Amino acid sequence: MCLICLLITFHVQYCALSSNNSMVFVHCNSYCKLDKTELGDPNRVFASRGSNITLPCRLHRQHGMSFGRMGMRIKWTKLSVDESLEEDVLVSMGFHKKSYGSFLGRVQLLEADDDDASLLINDVSLDDKGKFRCEVIDGMDDFIHEVTLEVQGVVFPYSPRLGRYNLNFHDAEQACLDQDSVVASFDQLYEAWRSGLDWCNAGWLNDGSVQYPITNPRGACGGVNSGAGLRNYGQRDKSKSRYDVFCFTSAVNGEFLTFNEAVQACQDDGAEIAKVGQMYAAWKLNGYDRCDSGWLADGSVRYPISRPRRNCSPTEAAVRFVGFPDKKQKLFGVYCFKGLTQFHPQHRKNNRYADVG
Repeated sequence: MCLICLLITFHVQYCALSSNNSMVFVHCNSYCKLDKTELGDPNRVFASRGSNITLPCRLHRQHGMSFGRMGMRIKWTKLSVDESLEEDVLVSMGFHKKSYGSFLGRVQLLEADDDDASLLINDVSLDDKGKFRCEVIDGMDDFIHEVTLEVQGVVFPYSPRLGRYNLNFHDAEQACLDQDSVVASFDQLYEAWRSGLDWCNAGWLNDGSVQYPITNPRGACGGVNSGAGLRNYGQRDKSKSRYDVFCFTSAVNGEFLTFNEAVQACQDDGAEIAKVGQMYAAWKLNGYDRCDSGWLADGSVRYPISRPRRNCSPTEAAVRFVGFPDKKQKLFGVYCFKGLTQFHPQHRKNNRYADVG
């Protein structure tokens, strides 16, 4: 379901020398196995991007009295990563209901009965991930409940065309946004490591720490005797320190196209050049596989392999990175993405090769 025209016959080595900065090695054993996949946990809800989801919250009355919904005050907030700040989501008092910020017009109360304060979120976004707090006051009853929303997706490492270790934290945030993603959290990187992610370049996480996941310990990546796990450089200066970044993306509301479809679609202004995050989502979440290198929106050339085979990432499934070639080269095809709700034109110079410049 994508496009590209030239077969790649070489492979990019993912590992590079680790930084000389001091680092702390985190070995994940029983104390840090945060089992984030326990679907039976009532305080943890899983959703994919673009879906609608309900965060449960019910008032458990202690005094046997009810003033009905007219006398109930309900407030939903979203906690920051370190839980030091709260973002207002929705406040309800009787007929008066108000949503705030990025949740404006996307949230409402389920109101299945007088004791129900559950929150319905429409069109879940990557930024919605995190812990939510439900506060209910009804007469003498006061109730607080917290629930965590997990957005299912994939973590991928990213560095700009300038090369590795060129991003401060704020640059990293923008770089992920530009690739249809957000900066990954520790929990997301941990889960990616548990699923086999092995990457020897340190990258920013959304809490301001710098880490990288190793499943195959080796000398250039923390040492052969350090064991598998997450290498942690700790908190770094968000303005001065420069690293790569780990981004997180989820399912995309659209489709990848074949080369001929992409050329026609782009000519008709019905598609855009795919972003790195969109390719990773299609590869990880939809099993997308194509052994042809092609341009992406950031000017890089990559190709996704879900079924390792000779001349096509024979050792592992991965999104292979070719590099940032001169944009005037006509050696590659192009990966196009056709969204279901928004279209951006991308023009092609001819029917065989793409010039992203």
